[in-house]
Amino acid sequence: MPPLARRNLFHDKIRLTVTLTGIVFAVVLIVVELGLFVGFTVTTSSLVDHSGADLWVTSKHVPYVELGVPFSERKLYQVRAVPGVADAQKLIVRWTDWKRPDGRQESVQIVGINPDDPMPMPWNLVAGSVADLKKPDAVIMDEVYKEKLGVKELGELFEIRGKRARIVGFTRGIRSFTTSPYVFATFKRAQEYASINDDQTVFILVKVAPGADLKQVQANIADSVKDVEVFTSSEFSRMTQFYWMFTTGAGVAVLLAAVLGLVVGFVVVAQTIYATTMDHLKEFGTLKAMGAPNRYVYKVILTQAAISAVLGYALGMVVSAFVVHASQKGGAAILLPWQMAIGMFFLTLLMCTGAALVSISKVTRLDPAMVFKG
Repeated sequence: MPPLARRNLFHDKIRLTVTLTGIVFAVVLIVVELGLFVGFTVTTSSLVDHSGADLWVTSKHVPYVELGVPFSERKLYQVRAVPGVADAQKLIVRWTDWKRPDGRQESVQIVGINPDDPMPMPWNLVAGSVADLKKPDAVIMDEVYKEKLGVKELGELFEIRGKRARIVGFTRGIRSFTTSPYVFATFKRAQEYASINDDQTVFILVKVAPGADLKQVQANIADSVKDVEVFTSSEFSRMTQFYWMFTTGAGVAVLLAAVLGLVVGFVVVAQTIYATTMDHLKEFGTLKAMGAPNRYVYKVILTQAAISAVLGYALGMVVSAFVVHASQKGGAAILLPWQMAIGMFFLTLLMCTGAALVSISKVTRLDPAMVFKG
């Protein structure tokens, strides 16, 4: 690292502050936009991804998890009879109406489960337990939707489609991509809340026996049970993500915002680094007048850009961490997985060095005689 690069960069504290501010702004902007996209993608398929199931059995032509169609629960016993199936459980995911204490109606998605089933749903419980769902009229919801649904504390009574519902637990971080929160209840109670017949289910979740071939069990169920489709959890997750993110257009808007964030971030960094280099044009002219080779000047510029990138990235990630944490209390989560954090480092380095390369073209054509002009 040329000592001149470090001295040049830290000599003008105001210019350094302006440079780092521009980089930090770009980093935070990109993290927020990409984090929103990742957050939306993960949220759309959270029920599928956290179900713990290997296979999902659905009615024909179900495009995503929220649009399941009820079918006879007798198919559950047919599925359990298929070789390679270790366990199979019924599941309901269905839109219904929630009545707040002030009389206002809100749309929710009731999720009916078997509380004795080892499959991990609901998850991230911060109050109550899954076993509490066995209590009369018990439901569990996410704490982020308390205000939306008019909930203040455990034990409160509400109405779901005219039937009593008592809050027995809260989860944290289970968001719905739609504006309708997930509300968990026992399967039997969910049938009543969603007006589904007693002999019907919406999904069957399958655990494959250890050592059994997943694809073979999937094919065997499809052959043995009529009028259903069988998906692996990863397949059904991708279908749900694709529908919400692209078919509805919502994901396209978020993706375009993420791309725009990248473009704006790069432009901000490029302008900042370029302006910093131009401010020291005479110093570079002096180096060339003293006989310094072009490669040394280039090394100085690129080193300055790299130092700025590292400092800007570090500060930007600190700010981004606060933004990500604050988003956890809102309806739209911004996610920052470690892979994206690492990628952001290299992206910041690329933006800064790319901007420096633009500046180098200007320095290459610099006439050393400018140093001796007035």
